[in-house]
Amino acid sequence: MSSPGPPSAEPIPVSVAAAPPAPKFGAGARTTALIVASALFMEQLDGTVLATALPTMARTFDVDPLRMNVALTAYLLSLAVFIPASGKVADRFGTRTVFRAAIGLFTIGSIMCAQAPSLPFLVGARVLQGCGGAMMVPVGRLVLLRSVSKPELVAAMAWLMIPATIGPILGPPVGGFIVTYLNWRWIFYINVPIGVLGIVLVTMFIEDVREPGRINFDIGGMVLSGIALSCLMFGIEMASRGVGSGILTASLVAVGAVSAVLYYIHARKHPQPVLDFRLMRIATFRLSVLCGTLSRIAVGALPFLLPMMLQIGFGISAAQSGMITFASAAGSLVVRLAAPRLLRRLGFRTVLIWFGAAAVSLVASVAAFRPWWPMPVIYGVLLLGGFFQSLQFIVYNTIAYADVPRAKMSSATSFYTTFQQLSLSLGIAVSAAALAAAVDLNGHTEPSLGDFSIAFLTVSAIAMCAPALSTRLSPSAGEELSGHHVAKK
Repeated sequence: MSSPGPPSAEPIPVSVAAAPPAPKFGAGARTTALIVASALFMEQLDGTVLATALPTMARTFDVDPLRMNVALTAYLLSLAVFIPASGKVADRFGTRTVFRAAIGLFTIGSIMCAQAPSLPFLVGARVLQGCGGAMMVPVGRLVLLRSVSKPELVAAMAWLMIPATIGPILGPPVGGFIVTYLNWRWIFYINVPIGVLGIVLVTMFIEDVREPGRINFDIGGMVLSGIALSCLMFGIEMASRGVGSGILTASLVAVGAVSAVLYYIHARKHPQPVLDFRLMRIATFRLSVLCGTLSRIAVGALPFLLPMMLQIGFGISAAQSGMITFASAAGSLVVRLAAPRLLRRLGFRTVLIWFGAAAVSLVASVAAFRPWWPMPVIYGVLLLGGFFQSLQFIVYNTIAYADVPRAKMSSATSFYTTFQQLSLSLGIAVSAAALAAAVDLNGHTEPSLGDFSIAFLTVSAIAMCAPALSTRLSPSAGEELSGHHVAKK
């Protein structure tokens, strides 16, 4: 297990050994990565597509559009309750069985959403969909971790990052197209062929792996973690959207915080807690969780702030802003080819420090965007930003598991996915709070370009702590995964 050196320690003189030949990413590993990536793409696309269609759906159900937010929060509730338990369920019943069932639940939930005759029926269907999504993401990652060798893991994660980046960006324009030219119910029907194909491919190509020994389900931990995560996520969501009273928002956050403390006390005593904080003793896992959380605050803010800035500040249409924000997704496509080579040459530590700093700097540079900027320059900044951000998260998602023992891998995927989901919500909340504060301080009735600039700089300042913390990582950390070897003189 790698351990970080003290931040004030003198650097040890090193010489970089010649990079070994790139490990071959076999056809079986590539097939597994693509199957998992397709399932995650379906889940990522669904949420952002739905947000675009809520006003139209409200007219169908003859309800106030604001009440339609319950369709989003019902899904988040399922995620908060069931993501922590996903690893234990996979250990008990097998990764293939649970992953296939998760895709099936998500697909059945999608069909029920498409057939929903009323808002209460839709909410129930979204809860079922959320149960599938909660298992699909962490168990899909666990399938990948158990199916590829360590030298193949960087390439596998590069494939896996594509849907995570493209899904949220494709969502709004796809949702707009469906609502404009088709019926909103097709938003859910498009999941059906992907889900059916996924079930067939998982059955054919994914091995069913389960951990030996008795698995004890932590029911008390599930209840406490579910209350903590759901209250915190809903409190953050309400604060970021400015809905609900301040007392209700504060109460939700307070209940969530108290439940989180109670869960932490419970987890220290339980032999198999649903979220195992003992994993944070592993230096590489701890750094990935902490730095990944800080970095995702900026990444979570970008799709929230940028379209609003372009539409309000630049005065362009939603369709035009969607085409501009798509540039960051294009940058992520290139990184799949570059990531293994860069990590083999430079190692995890160098990439996290310098490429991470570049990623945050490019987010900060969006604060300077103005209507008179040449459009190719704006596209170029977003394209480069997408490349560096995707590279950064490939590294975080890979090195997190560099030193995790096989027996703890399922617990690690549940823990990591839980904090990943929470940090993205936090990014929206922090950016919304910064924007609201800037509007109030400047006495504006609606956000100006300067207010958006303050919000972008705020989230960038927080995210810049991640490359700073990455200096504590050992130069040799994750060398078995990256193929980069450092030899002491």
